[in-house]
Amino acid sequence: MNRLHSDVAGCGPPLVLLHGWALHAGLFAPLIPELARRFRVHAIDLPGHGYSPAVATYSLDAIVQALRDAFAAVKEPLRVLGWSLGGMVALRWAHTHPERLAQLVLVATTPRFVAAADWPSAMAPETLARFAGELRVAYRLTLQRFLTLQVQGSEEGIALLKQLRARLFERGEPSAQVLRDALALLSATDLRQEVAQIHTPALVVTGERDTLTPAAAGEWLAGNMPNARYANISGATHAPFLSHRTAFTAMATSFLDGA
Repeated sequence: MNRLHSDVAGCGPPLVLLHGWALHAGLFAPLIPELARRFRVHAIDLPGHGYSPAVATYSLDAIVQALRDAFAAVKEPLRVLGWSLGGMVALRWAHTHPERLAQLVLVATTPRFVAAADWPSAMAPETLARFAGELRVAYRLTLQRFLTLQVQGSEEGIALLKQLRARLFERGEPSAQVLRDALALLSATDLRQEVAQIHTPALVVTGERDTLTPAAAGEWLAGNMPNARYANISGATHAPFLSHRTAFTAMATSFLDGA
């Protein structure tokens, strides 16, 4: 691996895990033992997050290039599991370099993070802008509030929030500039025109109660990708792989095994 930090475990076909905004690959730790029985798991810290250095210009294409560089020596097509921001990165990777990816698992992923007149199933632009402003004056408090939004309405809300908070800063603090740049990326990105051109087999997984990337966005995504299937996890919010780990892992491994 080159530059990007990766937690590696297991043997088998390569499986890349990409996390969400402001977090790091350590969030995937509960999944890795089961996944590592079937795959060579690479849980990646995205640029500027966890132990990975930032990229000069924070964009989807720059992140994809960093990932391409990191896996240049791996000749076998990659399976990619992307969560939230990581799912957007996976979509762009599949669109620009489809020959490198064998399968996608897109968790709480949307082609457009902010709402528009023709895209109601998303966060209001002013809410995202407020997060960016609050990062400048109350860094830790803003991140804690973001975690609360991720679990709001979940059947396992309190326990899940405690788990997320315990891991939030275990790899240090991402710079406020990186977080603002990543928020700007989320605010500006609209992948809806690319989706129909992504033929990589995909599983789109949503949480029934997700308020950050509503289930309707994931359902649209699966319905507009040529080779995608859709699954909704009842009672889950933005991190179904943590709150409903057993159900999620069974679903993901069944798909990745080709069932």
